[in-house]
Amino acid sequence: MSNLSELDLQNLRHLMGGYDTAHCKMQEYAKEATDPQVKQFFEKGAKSAMENKQKLMQFLQ
Repeated sequence: MSNLSELDLQNLRHLMGGYDTAHCKMQEYAKEATDPQVKQFFEKGAKSAMENKQKLMQFLQ
């Protein structure tokens, strides 16, 4: 891993927080959705947000 600056770490933290928030919100929207297509849309979005967060976390290992 290359050395990350403090600014890089702050940016990663900010991005991960955004993905985490998006994941939680989309899970809730999916839970409340009655239309199967809308439910699937939000479930896919929640999954994508979590995957993106996990990819960013790899930079911290």
